[in-house]
Amino acid sequence: MRSLRALAVVAVVFLVVQTSASRGWAEEGPDDGWITLFGEGTGLDAFRPPFGDWQIVGSAALNEEDPKHLTPEAGAGVLINDPPGRTRNLETVQEFGDVEIEIEYMMAENSNAGVKFQGLYEIQMYDSYGKEIDAKGNGGVYPRAELLPRYRHIDEGFPPMVNASRPAGEWQVLRATFRAPRFDDAGKKTAHAVLERAELNGQIIHENLEIPYPTGHAWRTKPETPLGPILLQGDHGPVAFRIVRIRPIEP
Repeated sequence: MRSLRALAVVAVVFLVVQTSASRGWAEEGPDDGWITLFGEGTGLDAFRPPFGDWQIVGSAALNEEDPKHLTPEAGAGVLINDPPGRTRNLETVQEFGDVEIEIEYMMAENSNAGVKFQGLYEIQMYDSYGKEIDAKGNGGVYPRAELLPRYRHIDEGFPPMVNASRPAGEWQVLRATFRAPRFDDAGKKTAHAVLERAELNGQIIHENLEIPYPTGHAWRTKPETPLGPILLQGDHGPVAFRIVRIRPIEP
């Protein structure tokens, strides 16, 4: 009887480990490899100056008089671009290839921001609660675009599998595993970038998604490379970040 119970315990432990592994997130320990780009107790040292109008504050909430803006409160632990609500994008000093990322962010009503892997491949952040699924909406991989003669999209991008958005003024959590494009010794690309997995607020929004080109107009202006910075978009609307952390992973 004891042997059967012991086997049952082993089976349960094995199932838990396998389930955790299948989710795509490695178990964390004391030395888990995460790099905090922004969080409680940090400044902007991880990013390249100039910083524009970004502020470190204690908290953020929807502006009661104008919900298209966020209201900051004094303190530390939250990064916000409002006021004025539009400022410079932030790029990390360090460059990365294959990574896991975790970001907690808050949007104002109808606001627009994003995170770009290697400064090139964007997962959109948008006030999309209750709206139709769209690649330009929250969690979408943004389409390619042309700047001239006017800014316009030239493909459909990659919409999320589900609309997992929370309402404006609520904190949202994005977790993603990104694989950089591959190149041979001569510098020729041999494999596209891949969004191996992405979750928004606990729901899977992308799995094993090939991203053949940089998104937005970057496909015209910036070459693909093995390494690049993480970019936080701040020039399209009010946004706040509470946690931004990244973990380089093995190829």
